[in-house]
Amino acid sequence: MAIRGILVVSLVTAATAISFSWPGALASGGDKEKRAWPAVRDEAWVRECGACHVPYPPRLLPAASWDRVMDGLADHFGENAELPPETSERIRSYLKAHASGARGIGWRYDDDDKRANGAGAGNAAPLRITETRWFRHEHDEISTRVWAREAVGSPANCGACHRGADKGEFNEHRIKIPK
Repeated sequence: MAIRGILVVSLVTAATAISFSWPGALASGGDKEKRAWPAVRDEAWVRECGACHVPYPPRLLPAASWDRVMDGLADHFGENAELPPETSERIRSYLKAHASGARGIGWRYDDDDKRANGAGAGNAAPLRITETRWFRHEHDEISTRVWAREAVGSPANCGACHRGADKGEFNEHRIKIPK
């Protein structure tokens, strides 16, 4: 009996620690100070996606969004970002395995998100992280003047303010907004 009690306490303690350190804490309102992004970082994703922009953490979009992104690499936000098929499939698999909602990670793109984006239920998930309800909530205090600053350029430039964005570090107490 005592061993089972210790096991239960250990499991609860471990689950609590995970909820505060795993990105899924976003959905549950966990302690922002202790949030960490997954240590799993696919080399092809970092090399290919990170060559032009911050390799956006997969958990910031649902799998359906990553499929749309990967299907549209010939015109990736105005650029041709096509990849060899094997590289493309490797990155797609990585993104989908770690996408929002996968295995309980992060937020879920639901009908409320679709309505907030002017889309009806059943419509495609967003192509842009900045289109998500989660992003708008996290950045609601940022004025349009800040996004327009030359050093920032747009809400998609995470690295302008989040100094560790390229490594998946988004601690709100380590933000430095450029003048």
